[in-house]
Amino acid sequence: MEIAPRISVDEKIRFGKPVISGTRIPVDLILGKLAGGMTYKEVMDEYEITREDILAVLNYAAKSLSSEKIKVIA
Repeated sequence: MEIAPRISVDEKIRFGKPVISGTRIPVDLILGKLAGGMTYKEVMDEYEITREDILAVLNYAAKSLSSEKIKVIA
């Protein structure tokens, strides 16, 4: 089931974690590679995905974080 453009979940694929549609590549893996310093090109070459896939991952992460609520306990 597509939950965002180019991002889908299926309980039979990667235990239902969000992946790039049509692949078994988890969103969090791509985020981690970028956060670790890999360039878009390096990630694209390593996982055979497109720039649009990477942008979809970043967009999904940004939207997920924007709706996150943090409760501060004093």
